[in-house]
Amino acid sequence: MSPVLAQHRLAKGAVLALVQGDLTEARLDAIVNAANGQLQHGGGLAGAISRRGGPSIQQESDAWVQQNGLARYDRPAVTGAGRLPCRYVIHAVGPVWGEGDEDHKLSLAISISLETAASMELTSLGLPAISTGIFGFPKARAAPIILEAIAAFFAAHPAAGLKRVELVLLDQPTLQIFQEAFAQRFPDSTLTPPPSPAPRERGQG
Repeated sequence: MSPVLAQHRLAKGAVLALVQGDLTEARLDAIVNAANGQLQHGGGLAGAISRRGGPSIQQESDAWVQQNGLARYDRPAVTGAGRLPCRYVIHAVGPVWGEGDEDHKLSLAISISLETAASMELTSLGLPAISTGIFGFPKARAAPIILEAIAAFFAAHPAAGLKRVELVLLDQPTLQIFQEAFAQRFPDSTLTPPPSPAPRERGQG
C-alpha cells in the first residue's frame, strides 16, 4: 500500500490525501492522465498509463478524438482503463507553460476532472501533478492551485459522491513541494514524514 503523507477531511466526510506512489498502480475508481489534446500517449505519465493499461487505452483515445475532436483543459476525455487496477482513465489536458492564462486553465482542468468523476458516480479518484512535467508548469506554483481547485470543488458540490481523492506523486522533490503546500492550505491536516527517496518521477504533461 502506498504511503499517505498528508490527509485532510473535506465536505461531507470526503478525504483528500497526498500519496507517494505510482499512479498506474492506484486501486481507485478512476485516475486522471496528464494528456495532450491529441490524446497521443507516447511519453511521460501518459506513456506509462498506456503501456501498463495496454493498447485499448490508445485505441479508445483515438476513437474519442475522431468523434469529438481534440481534448481541451475544459473538456477531458474518458476511456476504459485496460489492464490498470482502476476502472476508468480521465484524460485531462493541462496548460503548457507560456501559452497564457495558465493558472486558470490548470485550475479548470482539475475541477472539470472532478466534475467528470462525480457525474460518473465514482467514489474515488487519483490525480497527478498535471502540467508540471514536460508541459513545464512550475511545481511550486502549481501545487497551491491544484489544492485550491480541489477544495473549491468540494465546497461547491457538498453532495458529490466522490469520497476520496488522492494526489499520487512519485518523486521526492515534487512530494516535498506538495506537502508544504498541503500544510499551508490545510493547516489542520494530518502530516507524516515521507519514507526513503523514491525513483525520479516520470514527466507529467
